[in-house]
Amino acid sequence: MSEFLLSVFGVAFNTAAVAYVATRLLDVRYTLWRLVVVSVCGYGVMQYGLLPSLLAPFRFREPTAEEMPGTFAVWVLALVTAPVIAMILLVIWEAVIPTGAVPPARTWFKGLRTRTRRTRRYLQILAIAARHGLIGLLRGRRLSAQDAEMARALRRALDDAGVTFVKLGQILSTRRDLLPAVYIAELSKLQDQAAPVPGTSAVRLVEAAAGAPIGEVFAEFDPEPVAAASIAQVHTAVLHGGEAVVVKVRRPGADVTVERDLDIIRRLARSLDRHTSWGRSMDVLGLAAGFAEALREEVDFTVEARNLAQVAAAHDRRQAEVRVPRPHADLSDEQVLVMERLPGVPLASASLADRGLDGRVLAAALLRELLDEIMVDGIFHADPHPGNLMLLDDDRIGLIDYGSVGRLDRELRSSFEAILQAVDRQDGPALADALVGVSSRPDELDQTGFERALGSFMARHLVPGAAPGIRMFTELFRIIAKYRIVIPPELAAVFRTLATLEGCLTAIDPGFDLIAEARDVGQRYAERRLRPAAVQDLVIEEVHDLLPVLRKLPRRFDRLLASVESGQLSVNFRLFAKSEDRRTVTAWLHQVLLTVLAAASGVMAVMLLGNESGPMLTATFTLFQFFGLSLLLIASVMALRVLADIFTKRSGRE
Repeated sequence: MSEFLLSVFGVAFNTAAVAYVATRLLDVRYTLWRLVVVSVCGYGVMQYGLLPSLLAPFRFREPTAEEMPGTFAVWVLALVTAPVIAMILLVIWEAVIPTGAVPPARTWFKGLRTRTRRTRRYLQILAIAARHGLIGLLRGRRLSAQDAEMARALRRALDDAGVTFVKLGQILSTRRDLLPAVYIAELSKLQDQAAPVPGTSAVRLVEAAAGAPIGEVFAEFDPEPVAAASIAQVHTAVLHGGEAVVVKVRRPGADVTVERDLDIIRRLARSLDRHTSWGRSMDVLGLAAGFAEALREEVDFTVEARNLAQVAAAHDRRQAEVRVPRPHADLSDEQVLVMERLPGVPLASASLADRGLDGRVLAAALLRELLDEIMVDGIFHADPHPGNLMLLDDDRIGLIDYGSVGRLDRELRSSFEAILQAVDRQDGPALADALVGVSSRPDELDQTGFERALGSFMARHLVPGAAPGIRMFTELFRIIAKYRIVIPPELAAVFRTLATLEGCLTAIDPGFDLIAEARDVGQRYAERRLRPAAVQDLVIEEVHDLLPVLRKLPRRFDRLLASVESGQLSVNFRLFAKSEDRRTVTAWLHQVLLTVLAAASGVMAVMLLGNESGPMLTATFTLFQFFGLSLLLIASVMALRVLADIFTKRSGRE
């Protein structure tokens, strides 16, 4: 029994030593499971494979005194081979299955039910795609502008897949810069509707948000919803003070469903980016990330309440023509949103002629409002489709559903203003400079071709008498995509919003001249900037920004004169001044040096192994072959060190 325990202890000690040496030589941390497997394999190969073969002449006899040094050298060589074998296995394992690709064993049974539901949902989505004939798109088939049947199949598949995919289709229907017109037309037909949640469930959610019984919060509450969508439904109510409100209630489990489907969309986006050229050209990874962020905000009603409060405050500052509902934050949470009920009817169902209203005046007011939100407020409604517009009892327009908003900081607002000024002057080079200046410039840009394409675009669509429509925005997006100009997401949201708004304006007034009205608004902005008070504010703002620099100028000028006087004026230029740059260059040099040394050692090892002359260490093993094997082990260690560093960095990036 004691001999057995000693044997087990010896094996454990040897395998632990093998694992320690291998990790020290590679200078990489691996999981305990990997170290145990590779060290046992390395020790086993050494103990039961390499060592018996090298010491085969002494299987049936003891080495003589003359053979003892050679035998000891062979035994040490075999012993050193065990960590090298473990290193080889570690590097191969890391190359095939990177660290983190498989969850740790301790987490395999945690969340098993969640993973099972996700897998079932994933298979369901794939089955829907196969049923509608969309597998070709997943395998790399390009979108065709003439493939109306494929567009219909995509719309039906998204409709069958449920809430998240319907929302995705609605977002894609506004991306005329990415999809052909036939796909845009089909995806625009998607409707986000669902059966209503029972009134008792809605009442419980409202009571939980308000922290009080429904009767203490509302004088009246209609348990039957006036509208029901896949994420939320809307009820009407009256507060005890007499104010009419609407109560937006999130459907139970909607957030879980959205998160599960977003995970599937992220996986599909990664697959499309990896296996299809059209997926990479459309930046499906960025599209999926932006969609996920927007949908998470839409599910969390605290975000919409905050957006409404900010927009309402901005409207009050400039006395806006358009109204937005005011939220009741004290009665709301992430599942329930209570807000002011705007008295009116949906604009799409209103008869302007019966009320004696001029459609052009309403459309112009809506355009001015949205441009004011973009240029003045910096926060704007990102989805102004007809369902989010109301005609109020006082003949004003009401905007609802601020779950999706866009935001522009001061710099981006200035850039967008430069774009509008270039469009107003029909200046192709200025428009090209404005677009390139606000985007990430591609490595190779045909500046002249880009300017000519924009100039031709403006000559077709922005001259007097031209009828701007959806084709105008489609062509602009196509030009931007053709020259690989990556517009910031914030400005891309502005263009998408304007493209969506164009359809609303045309529905209100079929003859509405979007370009002429936009120019009038632009001229008012220019006149406002040229007013003495505005110029004075601008000068004060610029001087305020320059004050820190101006305070430092006297001291710096004094130091400069002192340096000139003492003859010590020089230019101090330090190469690789940043520590990160120095570390990066040092790491590169180490890898190059190790690679060169490994190659040189490998060549020398092969030459020595092929030399059968020289002193004999054993009956079948020469001294030169011993040196060759030693150099081969050294070359292997250096090469494996480089490979381990490469594969570890790759898995970290993934």
